[in-house]
Amino acid sequence: MGILLFVGFFALLLAGAPIAISIAMPTFLVIWAADLGTPVIAPNFFAGIAKFPLLAIPLFILAGFILERCGISQRIIHFANLLVGRRKGGLAIVAIAVCVFFGGVSGSGPADSAAIGAILIPAMYAQGYSRGYSAALIAAAGSTAIIVPPSIALIIYGAITNTSVPALFAAGAVPGFLAGLSLLIPAVWVARKKGYGAVKETREEKPSLLKAFREAFWGLLAPIIILGGLYGGIFTPTEAAVVAVFYSLLLGFVIYRTLTLQSAYTILVEASEASAIVMLIVAFAGLFSWAGSTVGILDTFAGMLMGISENEWVVLILINLLIFIGGMLIDAISIFYIFLPIFMPIIAHFGWDPVWFGVVMTLNLAIGQFTPPVAVNLYVTTQLANIRIENTFKAVIPMVLAMILALVAVVLFPDLSLFIPRFFDLM
Repeated sequence: MGILLFVGFFALLLAGAPIAISIAMPTFLVIWAADLGTPVIAPNFFAGIAKFPLLAIPLFILAGFILERCGISQRIIHFANLLVGRRKGGLAIVAIAVCVFFGGVSGSGPADSAAIGAILIPAMYAQGYSRGYSAALIAAAGSTAIIVPPSIALIIYGAITNTSVPALFAAGAVPGFLAGLSLLIPAVWVARKKGYGAVKETREEKPSLLKAFREAFWGLLAPIIILGGLYGGIFTPTEAAVVAVFYSLLLGFVIYRTLTLQSAYTILVEASEASAIVMLIVAFAGLFSWAGSTVGILDTFAGMLMGISENEWVVLILINLLIFIGGMLIDAISIFYIFLPIFMPIIAHFGWDPVWFGVVMTLNLAIGQFTPPVAVNLYVTTQLANIRIENTFKAVIPMVLAMILALVAVVLFPDLSLFIPRFFDLM
């Protein structure tokens, strides 16, 4: 019966059904066929989202929408572009830096890719960058948003495993920046090899760096306030999300004055729709996990993985391969709910630190966000670039390899992710 759960899920997924439907339909079928009692659906559906840490998700989504509409991304891009200068590969460096920075506010890879891509893809094309390269680069850089705190993916992981979310946020900081740095090497190398962005500038057309900094200052301050409050123990992740919303409203209505009541209403509607999609997947994925655990299929899979080898490195490699393949096909939230119940007994068996494992798993899933065939970030950026996803395959390969090297570093050296939460006594 448990096999039906996974077979039905992947069959619907490959047939093109939405993620929520692909998860829900086989779950309902198994609950009915296994005679688990259909009345359990409603309370378990509610229990999947009735968790205090999950309240931060719609709030961070709302904050990201408001900040993007405030024009912060344009100001930060302008400032970063002046810092780097108009040279070969200059906009590639700006794209990666701004995506990593904006990820410290949005917490979502697709949101990061959409906000930055809408501005930078036309700008990169105007400077001679190919559309395929531009879309691939921003999709890859945008994936760092689920690693860099505050990360929606890490909130989900913490809620499922009962792991400290502040500790996870702190642990994701260095690996997130390491992922961004790893992308710089192939991105700049390709740009300079192909002569992308070779634009001469004159003194007359060079804007004031100080003026650009003043315009971007309040936007640059946003992640400092959020993360400073978290690491300083001033507020919880959910409270940090509330602070992020009110700070973004302050920027929009008072400081930049780019928001109106009408635009605020539109933002609330769009953020509500985006949050509803995420929370629906969370609720159905939680029900899927409960059904799989009840019929025993998850324990069977865990036993099979541990039965392959008693060597923890062999098992860890197999787990990462499974996550990587899954991340190419399914969104991160679904991966967490489907696979974490299988991995948790293995984590306990080998004594792996759950904070470290959460960062490793999330970094691996970030790679999946821009790895074909089902790369959600690539889907977003190719739509913005008005090209087919196949046009990005050649450009995305070196970026995937670069981030895999970053993943290997985090796996081999756990202190890269653990020294900050230990320093702030969050473990």
